[in-house]
Amino acid sequence: MDSKEAQSQIAQMISFIAAEAADKANEIQKKGEEEFSIEVHRLITEQKEKVRQGYEKKVKQIETKYAIARSMAINKQRLEKIKARQEVMHKIENDARAKLVSEAQAPAFVTKLIVQGLLMLLEDKVTVRCRKADESLVKGCLAGAQAEYAKLIKAETGATKDCALVIDTEYLPAAPEAGKDGPSCLGGVLLHCQAGKISIDNTVDVRLRLVMEQAKPAIRSLLFPAS
Repeated sequence: MDSKEAQSQIAQMISFIAAEAADKANEIQKKGEEEFSIEVHRLITEQKEKVRQGYEKKVKQIETKYAIARSMAINKQRLEKIKARQEVMHKIENDARAKLVSEAQAPAFVTKLIVQGLLMLLEDKVTVRCRKADESLVKGCLAGAQAEYAKLIKAETGATKDCALVIDTEYLPAAPEAGKDGPSCLGGVLLHCQAGKISIDNTVDVRLRLVMEQAKPAIRSLLFPAS
C-alpha cells in the first residue's frame, strides 16, 4: 500500500469517525432538548396547578366571606324586623291596656265582667273579689249583675235562676306602680265559689293577655303582610 492509499483510508476513517461523532452529538442534543422540553412542560404544568389551586382557594375564601356577610345581613334584618314588630305589638298592648283600665272604672263594664263569670259558673252563690280601691264600684254593680244574669238565664232556658253575690274580704293586688316589683292588678274582678275550688279570673290583666293572644295573628298580618 503506497502512501496515497494509506492517506485515503485515513481520511475515510476520519470522515466516518467525524460523521459518527456528529450523529452522536445530534442524538445527544436532540435527547437533551426533549428532556429540557419535558422538564419545562412539567414546571409549567406545576406552576399552572399552583396558580389554579391558589385561585380556587381565593375564590373559596371570597365565597365564604360573602356567605358569612350575607348570613349576618339577613340575621341583622330579621332581628331588626322582630324588634320593630315587638315595638309595635308593645305599643298596641299599651294602648289596649290604657283603654281597658279606663273601661274597668265604668259600672257597665264591671257589670258585664261579673255577668260573664256567672254564666260560666252557673252557681247559686258566688264571691266577687276586686281591688280594695274598686270595692265601692264593684259593690254598686252587684244588684245589676244579678238582675242581668237572671234575665239572660230566663231568656235562654226559660228557667228562673238567681245567684247571691258577696264581696270577698280578700282583695286583688293594687294597681302597678313604676319602680315597684311584686303582684299587681289593672282592675276587673275574680269570681269564685265552692270555697275557692272553682274560680273565673275576669281581671283586666287576664283579658288583656287573652285579647292580645287572639289578636296577634290578625295584627301581624295587617302590619307585616310580607313577614
